Amino acid sequence: MPSNPLAQLSRLGQSPWYDQMTRSLVSQGTLKRMIEEDGLRGLTSNPTIFEKAISGSKDYEDALRELVSKGTGLAEIYDALVVGDIASAADVFRPVYESTNGQDGFVSIEVSPLLALDTAGTVKEARRLHDKLARPNVLIKVPATPEGLPAFQQLISEGISVNVTLIFSVEVYAQVVESYLKGLESRLAKGGALDRIASVASFFVSRIDSAVDKMLEEIARAGKPEAAELAGKTAIANAKLAYEKFQQLFKGARWQKLAAAGAQVQRPLWASTGTKNPQYSDVLYIDTLIGPHTVNTMPPVTYDAFRDHGKPLVTITSDLPGAYEIFAKLKEVGIDLTAVTDALTVAGVKSFSESYNNLIAVIERRRHEVAHV
Repeated sequence: MPSNPLAQLSRLGQSPWYDQMTRSLVSQGTLKRMIEEDGLRGLTSNPTIFEKAISGSKDYEDALRELVSKGTGLAEIYDALVVGDIASAADVFRPVYESTNGQDGFVSIEVSPLLALDTAGTVKEARRLHDKLARPNVLIKVPATPEGLPAFQQLISEGISVNVTLIFSVEVYAQVVESYLKGLESRLAKGGALDRIASVASFFVSRIDSAVDKMLEEIARAGKPEAAELAGKTAIANAKLAYEKFQQLFKGARWQKLAAAGAQVQRPLWASTGTKNPQYSDVLYIDTLIGPHTVNTMPPVTYDAFRDHGKPLVTITSDLPGAYEIFAKLKEVGIDLTAVTDALTVAGVKSFSESYNNLIAVIERRRHEVAHV
């Protein structure tokens, strides 16, 4: 369907993924249809998504009732529902994985965010999820915290594919790539195969504008009106500079040696791409970030909006000097972007941990409700 902007993204080197999971997507054939009609290439999930799915739909009623009747514990119910959903979604995407020779068709599942500051715990849980799902097109999500990065490196060295999440700054992104390269090098040194290891680096976008815009508004009110002109520009500039870093890091002798052994580049993935400010275009963080070797994981409203009126053109490399200029101006008006992105990482871990705890509470509540029906 050439008139569908989503379906045209893959021609430009970008894979559209869906930032949503609920059981009915698979059971009603919706995912399969999106793959066929929109060229959908993958799916991401997180504790917040599952919390809403399990608390807000009847999709899980029968499964819950059956599990409760067997006296299943909370952790096992979580596994049965969440891991079960990821497994079924991965099976729907398996033909995409096969037809792209292992380059796409991935589904992501998050290691418990309660382990975000625990390297050994993250490695152990990622291995467990990897072994339990036993599907080559599943990515285990690990946060880009100081404790998460060594876990990521270890997992790559073991041949486990990973989605590194909660990346906000170019500096942290460079550390993520370094961990990826070291993991691949370690595996290669041990004689391990590299050709079926996949990884994406999930760079969060709209949250940066939400944080910085608030600061710009205060600075403008305090006597620097020029600050207001920078509103809505930081996140895109940040992503463009990250993409420039991606292009720099995946070339040269070090990378060529790994590529020759079958290694895939770790694609930048634009996450948190729903527009939070109603004054901005509803496809702002899609239209401006299209380019080769990238992924954009879109929440449902944004996905539908781009299908309706998105502009599929390569934009990620346009006006790089302008991106540097925005960073310089932010500094001039007194914004310390490193402090902003560090705070966003901490807030992101906290938010996902709360969602995870809420999800466990929801399962506990639903288990109680079902047990007493």
